[in-house]
Amino acid sequence: MQKGLCIIALAISAVIFILFLADLILGFSGQESLAPFKYLGLLCDLVFVICSGITAVLSFFTLREQV
Repeated sequence: MQKGLCIIALAISAVIFILFLADLILGFSGQESLAPFKYLGLLCDLVFVICSGITAVLSFFTLREQV
């Protein structure tokens, strides 16, 4: 069961990372109309990208320990 939870946490954090990184990149490139979360600020995007990256790394290392 712990393996499944690690894989689910890794997948969810990867999706969140991709969404907020896309929002950050599209916001900087001037294409704000295509950004998924156009009303969130730069600080919010950075916090979500960093936290989801940390969560992905921690779940990957935990998964690797269990194998």
